[in-house]
Amino acid sequence: MRAYVTVLRTPGALAFCAAGLLARFGGAMVGIGTVLMVSSLYGSYGLAGGLAAANAVAWAIGTAILSHLVDLHGQRRIMLPAALISAGALAVMVVLAFFHAPVITLFVLTAISGFTGGSPGSMVRARWNYVLDSSRDLHTAFSLESTLDELCFVAGPVLATWFATTVHPTAGLVGPVVFGIGGALVFYSLVATQPPVIPPDPAEKGPSRLVVLYPGMAPVVGVGLLMGCMFGSLDVTIVAAMTAWDARSQAGLVLGVMSFGSALGGLLYGARGWTSALWKRFTVGVALLGFTVAFLYFATSPLVLAGFGFIMGMTVAPTFINANGLIGRLVPPNRLTEGLAWLGTAIGIGVSLGSTVAGQVIDVAGHRGGLYCGIASGLLACLLGVATAPLLKRITGHEAVAGASPTE
Repeated sequence: MRAYVTVLRTPGALAFCAAGLLARFGGAMVGIGTVLMVSSLYGSYGLAGGLAAANAVAWAIGTAILSHLVDLHGQRRIMLPAALISAGALAVMVVLAFFHAPVITLFVLTAISGFTGGSPGSMVRARWNYVLDSSRDLHTAFSLESTLDELCFVAGPVLATWFATTVHPTAGLVGPVVFGIGGALVFYSLVATQPPVIPPDPAEKGPSRLVVLYPGMAPVVGVGLLMGCMFGSLDVTIVAAMTAWDARSQAGLVLGVMSFGSALGGLLYGARGWTSALWKRFTVGVALLGFTVAFLYFATSPLVLAGFGFIMGMTVAPTFINANGLIGRLVPPNRLTEGLAWLGTAIGIGVSLGSTVAGQVIDVAGHRGGLYCGIASGLLACLLGVATAPLLKRITGHEAVAGASPTE
């Protein structure tokens, strides 16, 4: 734990780390909050998955655009007004859903909210990259952020489920509104640690190419996309499964257990200074993900589902830590925020696809069909990661690294 204390003692680090946690906490509540609200008020998991998908797709597209603008103009100038618009649109959607407004209005508002939400996680990681010089410290900081991401997904779904099942189906989305506004106001007021705008590389002549087209980016982003499909499928599936098992109020708890496994895995992984090559650690992590997700096939009760989900979760945060580290090695410094955000974009698109497909399958075949969707997505992520390992090895080199440095 000494490594985490060391990086948090960096001037300004504790403040932007805590504010960043607040800014992204609500994001962990949106998916399950939407599923719980819509499935209760409108009676369809397909519609619930579709709305969650619309939010995720809009978020993915908007994040790619906003992160590029952040690299050009700075975090506060772009993201503060965008985050406030996002929270406002979500608040209006909740009110309209309460009065059973036409479905089209919900789609429009959830899309606006998603498009302007941005990726606080990539903003925080860009700040770590700015204030830290050591690759080992940066590895620790990225591990800390992945752990905090997962802690959001431990507490967020539980809180959203509790509000939606004990207060009112719409109450699960009140949290994202509050956290979105409060987090944005605090985080983007911390200008001292905001990364400066880096001029474009003169070597890049002509129009800037998409970050995802840099060599090696496609397989990393592709793995993120498939892992997002897995998450989206499981979000909807767990609500449906717990409903079928007469334990709907515990859906958030099961999701929280999975995320706690990921948080624990990330915390333990980041506390150690690794000497193996980054591409190799990424490949091993994805392979372990594919192996453990297959065990969800045997989930026939809430306890078994939570137990296997915890084991699978242990592989998630380390995989994303390594993915962020690889992205930092694959893109130029002046495109770092955009590069980091592309992983989130891929995950967001994947979540939308997974929740949409799983929602439709569940309406026809029940929660087991949705579970198969999640397992298949995880296995495909494993296959892609293992198949493209030689490419990542060739691009990033053979050297061993102590941490996942995005500047080496």
